[in-house]
Amino acid sequence: MDVLTSEEVAAPTPGPGQLHVKVRAAAVNFPDALLCRGMYQIKPSLPFTPGIELCGEVLATGDGVTGFAVGDRVLGSSNLPEGAFADEALMDGGAAFPAPTSLSDEAAASLFIAYQTGWFALHRRANLRQGETVLVHAAAGGVGSAAVQLAKAAGARVIGVVGGPEKAKIATDLGADVVVDRHSEDFIAVVKEATDGRGADVIFDPVGGDAFAGSTKCVAFEGRIVIIGFASGTIPTPGLNHALIKNYSLVGLHWGLYRQRDPALVAEAHESLTDLADRGLIAPLVSERLTLDRAAEGVQRVAAGETTGRVVVLP
Repeated sequence: MDVLTSEEVAAPTPGPGQLHVKVRAAAVNFPDALLCRGMYQIKPSLPFTPGIELCGEVLATGDGVTGFAVGDRVLGSSNLPEGAFADEALMDGGAAFPAPTSLSDEAAASLFIAYQTGWFALHRRANLRQGETVLVHAAAGGVGSAAVQLAKAAGARVIGVVGGPEKAKIATDLGADVVVDRHSEDFIAVVKEATDGRGADVIFDPVGGDAFAGSTKCVAFEGRIVIIGFASGTIPTPGLNHALIKNYSLVGLHWGLYRQRDPALVAEAHESLTDLADRGLIAPLVSERLTLDRAAEGVQRVAAGETTGRVVVLP
């Protein structure tokens, strides 16, 4: 990430509907790497400050902002180009929410994108029911770890797929009932054995590629494969006749569309996540805390899939 450099710039000024915040912690996300490479759907004009997710303290509010006051601790999305890898940032009022008092700054910074994604995937798109079996790919990663906790909180049985013994331990500690190391085990066989041949009712797939192909072979009758993303770099081209013959559903999730088309649901999800956090049923796994001058290192490692849980940058 040689394109990321540290510069002194003027403090941002909030426009109408915006919050000016002191950054208390910023979580690193895969889209941060795509932004820096010019490969994200949003392309801010250069130069810009990356960092799309944070926990911050309100310093000032722009015209028209309601529900927030100076000193409030908030979490949510930054307003690019004044992103979160900085001492101060901007947020749109509609993309900011009260930070749960039960969570540290680092954990609160990690609650928004991954846990909202998991909540919408499991509850809105897959209509997860208590007692069902959920297969989570990349179960020790940022989004996968959130899905494991959320599925357990919903009363599901969780099978986590990971890459390597270190990640297997993390998935177990997160609460997964069965953990598969894809480097040494066939997750298809494990899922079938663990479910007496039925298969997984819900499959949470942020990986694509071989993970998706294998998922179609161990999804249950009336199962739902929720397509979150393609961290493997390979976008599957499924044979829809297979979904027809086995009677399962392929369900896409573009969480950002809810922010545009039904923001009330995002607020509802935040209330649910806050309640779960306050009851100790979910807690973001913060695996690394980096100083601001090491933000580029964190972005590079997240992009390469070398991290577990969440990497957080502290100003």
